[in-house]
Amino acid sequence: MPGDSEIIRIALERARELGANVAGAVPAARLTDCPSAVADGYQGSTTDRGTYIVLGLYHDPEHPELDLWEEGRGTPGDRILAGIGRDLAHWLQENYGIRTRVIPYQLEDGGIYLKDAACMAGIGSMGRNNLVLVPGYGPRVRFRAVWVDLTFPGKIPSRQDSPCAGCAGYCIRACPMDAFAAGRYSRGRCMARMDADKASGRARIDHCRACELACPEE
Repeated sequence: MPGDSEIIRIALERARELGANVAGAVPAARLTDCPSAVADGYQGSTTDRGTYIVLGLYHDPEHPELDLWEEGRGTPGDRILAGIGRDLAHWLQENYGIRTRVIPYQLEDGGIYLKDAACMAGIGSMGRNNLVLVPGYGPRVRFRAVWVDLTFPGKIPSRQDSPCAGCAGYCIRACPMDAFAAGRYSRGRCMARMDADKASGRARIDHCRACELACPEE
């Protein structure tokens, strides 16, 4: 039976085989007081045991249908990610007999701060637009996670790059909600647009991606 470190490595490879474009791992304990949790005054993880496998799926601007939100169903992209998570969890249970759990997307349902998790797992760096900038994909990646009852060994990978350094601020110029008016990203202004979209009565909603699509980072 391989050790925890080897199983995590194999799990990351398997996640990519199942369709994830990127994958990384982070100890659950690191998420309990991650930066977003501290800022929100909310618990970032319901457990300090085990490891989160973070899964990322590239949302190609040429396939906007992946991001079309539907009441009670979410987006097609998120459903694909959830499927990858379920397949990975089942595969780990069947092959290694370890406990796993696919993490819900929403915090109120038991989710985690996925962008913090992705950065802590070394997948990318947080950009000025409050999106994770992933090498090769820019900010056009969506995330989900699977909890596994494995101990993350050794040093946690981290990225020290500053991808927004020297940028002309294309995201700031593109934002229709002026979410950067105070000199930093305003989640409230951004969410006001999303809430208005959801209240529009449309069956399928194409949420604003202006800052994301304006970003030149890849």
